[in-house]
Amino acid sequence: MHSRCDLSCDHCYVYQHADQTWRGRPVRMPLATVRAVAQRIAEHAREHELPVVHVVLHGGEPLLLGAAGLREVLAELRAAITPWTRLDLRMQTNGVLLDEELCRLFVEYDVRVGVSLDGDRAANDRHRVFAHGGSSHDHVRRALALLRRPEHRASYAGILCTIDVRNDPDRVYEALLAESPPRVDLLLPHATWDHPPERPGPEPTPYADWLGRIHRRWVDDGRPMSIRMFEALRPGGGGTEAFGLAPADVLVVEADGSWEQVDSLKTAYHGAAGTGFDVFDHSVDEATRHPGVAVRQDGVAGLCATCRACPVVDRCGGGLYAHRWRTGSGFDNPSVYCADLLRLIDTVDAYPPPTPPASGELSTISPVDELLDDLATGHGSASTLALLAATQLSITRALLAACRDGSGTTPAWELLVHLDQAAPEAIRAVLAHPFVRPGLVHRLHSSAPPGVGAAVDPLPALAIAAALRAGVPAALHVPVRADTITFPALGSLVLPGLGESAEVTVRPGEFQVRGGSVEQTVLLDPVAQPSTGWFPTRDVSVPGGRLLLEDGDPYRDCYGQPVEPRLDGPAARALGRTLAEAWRVVRRDVPAHAAALDGGLRAVVPLAADPARPLRSATARHAFGAVAVTPHPDPETMAVLLVHEWQHAKLGAVLDLYDLVEPGQAAQIRVPWRPDPRPPEGVLQGVYAHLAITQVWQSRAATDQGDASANAAHFLAWTRDGADALLASRSLTAAGERFVGQLRHALEETRAGAG
Repeated sequence: MHSRCDLSCDHCYVYQHADQTWRGRPVRMPLATVRAVAQRIAEHAREHELPVVHVVLHGGEPLLLGAAGLREVLAELRAAITPWTRLDLRMQTNGVLLDEELCRLFVEYDVRVGVSLDGDRAANDRHRVFAHGGSSHDHVRRALALLRRPEHRASYAGILCTIDVRNDPDRVYEALLAESPPRVDLLLPHATWDHPPERPGPEPTPYADWLGRIHRRWVDDGRPMSIRMFEALRPGGGGTEAFGLAPADVLVVEADGSWEQVDSLKTAYHGAAGTGFDVFDHSVDEATRHPGVAVRQDGVAGLCATCRACPVVDRCGGGLYAHRWRTGSGFDNPSVYCADLLRLIDTVDAYPPPTPPASGELSTISPVDELLDDLATGHGSASTLALLAATQLSITRALLAACRDGSGTTPAWELLVHLDQAAPEAIRAVLAHPFVRPGLVHRLHSSAPPGVGAAVDPLPALAIAAALRAGVPAALHVPVRADTITFPALGSLVLPGLGESAEVTVRPGEFQVRGGSVEQTVLLDPVAQPSTGWFPTRDVSVPGGRLLLEDGDPYRDCYGQPVEPRLDGPAARALGRTLAEAWRVVRRDVPAHAAALDGGLRAVVPLAADPARPLRSATARHAFGAVAVTPHPDPETMAVLLVHEWQHAKLGAVLDLYDLVEPGQAAQIRVPWRPDPRPPEGVLQGVYAHLAITQVWQSRAATDQGDASANAAHFLAWTRDGADALLASRSLTAAGERFVGQLRHALEETRAGAG
C-alpha cells in the first residue's frame, strides 16, 4: 500500500537486503491501482468459487496512508470482493502511527491488525529504530495498548517478532506475553546461503536452542497464546508459508500494480520476486502460472534431494523458500537453517512427552522417532547415515559463514562463493573433510591477537583446495603455519622459509607457491616425480570405497590424545592393509555395521603409540567422518575399534540435532565399565558403543571363535546395566527415553538371537 517506512530497521528485507526495486516504485499505491487489484481478486474468487480470500495490507508502512487514504482502500476492497466471497482483511504495521481514529476505522471495516515487536526494549531497539537511531519501543507498546482495549480488541491479530539470538529469550517471551496477543509469529531472520544468518559463538544450532527455551516456557505456562511456529511444526500441525508441504498460496501486489511472488524473496537477489506481470494486463491465474510460483505447488517433489530424503520433510517442508537460495544452485538447496529446524522439531516433539494413545486408538510415530528408532538398532540405515552427513555439512557451512562474518568478505570468501556456483561438488568434498569443522571452531574460539598464537584464517586454504579439486585457475595469499600449508584432504606442503604467508596459484594439474625465500611448483599427478616438500594425503582402498589415512592435517589433533606424526612409507602401508582387512572383518561379522561405515567413515587418524596403553581409539565431536586409532596389526581387533568409535561419531551427530539428555543435568551415574561416576551423556555414548560391540561378539560367538561367548556376555551385561541406569536416572528427555528404550529392546533381541 505504501512503499516507504517511518522506521529504519536494519533487518528489513524490503530496504536492507538484495532487492532494491522499491526505489523505482511510487510512494503510495494509486487508487486506480487499488481498484484494479480489487477487481482481479473478485474475478478470481468468482471463477474459482473461493469460500474466502485473505488480503493483507502491507508496506513499507501502510499507516503512512493516513485514516482517509486507508478508508478509500478498505471501501474499494469491500465493495468489489464481498459480493463474491468472504473477505478476511488484515494489516501488518510497525504500530508507530496507530491512534484511536485508526483503531475505530479498523473495527468498522473488520480489519485484523498485526504489530511488529521484537520483545523488551533492548531486544526491540536492537533493530527497530527510527532513522535518527531513536527508540520505537514506547510507540509500539502504546499501539498495542490501544488494540487491547475492549472496543478495539476484535481488531488485535497479534505480534510479529523477528528473533535475534543475541537477545535473552526469556525476556523476549515475557515481553511478548505481557502484551496479551492472540497470536505470536516468531520469524527467523531472513538469510540465504550467500548471506548466512549470524551465529555468534561455536554452537551449531543457536536458533533452535533460543527457540527451544521459549518453547519450554510456553508449554510450562500452559500455552497462554498461540505461537504459530511451534503449532505448525507439531505432527499434523498444518502448513504455513515457512513450514510444511502445503502449496504456497501467496501473491504480492506492489505499489505500481506489479504481481510478485512472496516478498521474502527480496532477500535472495535483486528482482527475485518479480514475475513480469501486473494487475492491469494479467489475471491471478496468469500470475500463479509463473514458474517461480508453480514450483511451490509441487510439495515434496519441488524440494532438493537432501530435503526429499529427510524424515521430517513433512514438518519443515524445506523451510522458507527464500532461505534456500544459493547463487549457482538457486533454490534447489535445504534451508540455511536446516540444522536448526531439525533440532527444533525434536524439541517440539520431546517437550512435553507425548500422551500415550488410549486403548483402541491408533498411534503414529513421528519422523524424528523413526530416525532415532532406526539408529537404536545399533547401526542405522543408509538414508539415516546420509541425513546425518548432510546435516553435519550444513553445520560446517554455518561455521564457515560465521568465520566470514568475523573477518568480512575477503578474496578467499569470494573464491569459495564462485566455486560453490561453478564446482559445487568440489566445495562439498572439501567441506565434508572431517577436519575442516575443527579448524573453523578453533578459528572462532581463538581470542589471541595475530602473531600471538592466534588461529590462522582457514578460508584461503579451503578455497585453494576446492580450486585444485575442480581444476579451476585461482590465486590467493594463504597463511603459513610452521613452514606448512595444508590443503584439506589433499595434502601438506612443508618448505622452510615460506614466511607467514605465501601466494598460491592454481594451474591445471599443478600449483605454484611463492613466499618468503621460496618459489616452488608442485605437480599433482600421483605417478609423477614427487615434488619437494609435498606430502599428499594417502588413502586406502577398503570394501566401502576409499579411506583417507590422515596423518598431516594440523586439526586432526582434536582427540585429547597425542596423534602420530606423518607415518613413513612402510608404516603407512602396514596400517592401510590392517584397515582394509578390518573392514572386511566387519562385513563378515556385522554387515549392517559395515554398511554404516560405508555410509560415513572417511578418514582414520593414527594415534601416537603409548606402551602403557597399547590399544586406544577416540572420536572427536567436531570431526564427523573420522576416528582415531593406535596402529595395531590385528584386523580382528581393529574391526572392533572401528565399529566402537563409529558409534560415538553417529551419536555425536544425533546430539548436534536432538536433545536426548535434559539440558543442564548435573547427575552422575555409576556404570560397570568405569570406576568413576559419569555424566548422563557420557553414559549414553558408552551404552550406544557397547551395544554395537555386543553385536560383534554375538556374531563371532555363533562361529565358536575362542572367547567370543564370554566377551558377548560381558558387553551385554555392561550395556544392559548402563541402559537401565540411564532410564532410572530421570535425566533423559522424552526422545532420549524412547531412544534408550528402543536400544534396550535391540539388546534383548541380540540376546535372544544368541540364545
